[in-house]
Amino acid sequence: MLCRRLESWQYEEWGSQVTVVSRDMREWAAPEQADVVVSELLGSFADNELSPECLDGAQHCLKEGGVSIPCDYTSFLAPISSSKLYNEVRACREKDRDPEAQFEMPYVVRLHNFHQLAPPQPCFSFHHPNSDTERDNSRYRMLEFSVEVNTVLHGFAGYFETTLYGDIMLSIRPETHSPGMFSWFPIFFPIKQPLAVQAGERVRVSFWRCTNAKKVWYEWAVTAPACSALHNPTGRSYTIGL
Repeated sequence: MLCRRLESWQYEEWGSQVTVVSRDMREWAAPEQADVVVSELLGSFADNELSPECLDGAQHCLKEGGVSIPCDYTSFLAPISSSKLYNEVRACREKDRDPEAQFEMPYVVRLHNFHQLAPPQPCFSFHHPNSDTERDNSRYRMLEFSVEVNTVLHGFAGYFETTLYGDIMLSIRPETHSPGMFSWFPIFFPIKQPLAVQAGERVRVSFWRCTNAKKVWYEWAVTAPACSALHNPTGRSYTIGL
């Protein structure tokens, strides 16, 4: 669909100034290397639309010392309470699937009826061009949040910040949200069983970004103040295909 839209713009607006190439960027042999690579591959959790894999794969098209836009991005997580979101996820049960599969996948939502229990913390970060000799986009992060009120934990809200170039940034993290930007809504990672949290307790969660040759997926588990199930092990309910 995007390629057809670009081809339409080429016909209507750009003419011979632009050439549209419908190829997988990871496999395309560019006629010459570029000074700048500009992409729009970020999702609500930054890396959930495979920007790391795609841009690493396209790096052969970029000159040594060339510029990637964006040049870095970081996802953020915050614990939230929202019985409305929890009940909406519970109602998403599909026939012929595990009865709790809907709790093992994230949802892009415009957050309204929710209470954020603590400020977001950084989760996964990526940089481009990637100078690592062995590129591995799998990640693990353990985050701990201090909660000041008696409440119920229903899941985690995800956000992102990105540096496009120099000091030019975009953000959907509430504290640094770019004014007037509505291109991305937050992402919600539910948990299967709500957890009661007392004021003064700490919420601890482990998050994994898992990869193999064919797909990418997330796994998550709360480990304090009580242990939850491990959500989406081996990508059994939700994956992003490569």
